[in-house]
Amino acid sequence: MRFQDASPDARAVVYAGIQADPLVARAAVLLADATPAQRVLARAVMNGMSTGPSAWQAMFPTLFGPGAPVAGAERERSEAVLAASLEVAERGEQVRSQVRGAIVESVTELLVRRRSGAAGVATGVAPGVAPGGAAAAVRRERRILFDGVRAEIHPYDVTVETPGAAEAIDCKWGARGINADVLHQLDDARTHAADEDEALTATIVVFDAERSCLVRLERQTAPHAATRLIALETLDRLAAR
Repeated sequence: MRFQDASPDARAVVYAGIQADPLVARAAVLLADATPAQRVLARAVMNGMSTGPSAWQAMFPTLFGPGAPVAGAERERSEAVLAASLEVAERGEQVRSQVRGAIVESVTELLVRRRSGAAGVATGVAPGVAPGGAAAAVRRERRILFDGVRAEIHPYDVTVETPGAAEAIDCKWGARGINADVLHQLDDARTHAADEDEALTATIVVFDAERSCLVRLERQTAPHAATRLIALETLDRLAAR
């Protein structure tokens, strides 16, 4: 099993441009540290149904109502999450969809990098080195190759390239993004890795309610029993090994 950069095609060029948007990075940093309620707020606002801040503040009284903090870090983050989400909502429909997808991928990468040993975070070791000297890398847009197996065209959104604890992660904005192609690709990678006596965790991250994701999964015939689901309520699990 080995990892390879995605082909530098037109898709990659467009993707790089979207990821370079400062709004993507700003929103991702905010959401990586957000509370569950703030993440629900972000998802609702980024759908673009309304761009009036007062309407959203009224719909989330736990964040902006009389009983919510009027000052401090939590209130400031709620205000910042709302502001960033409104910026996304104000984009055109196609651009908004692309930006939302990029944000989910960036949040996933940030949280995965918080794992002990991932890219040297919180371990005091050099970047790219896990405890014990094993290489550790969190990468974006990478393909996974296996001897004698035709390579998948589409790369994985995030990969953890740690010997003995590799992970392939696909990211989706909503439960509707869960489909047979995605599930087959993740399960096939896990199966091919097992055939080579390699450990590979297959994960799908969906910025949507867990119940919606489970309902969607129940309708799928593609194999997914061994694929880990990370939903809106459980995003912080990405930071744990």
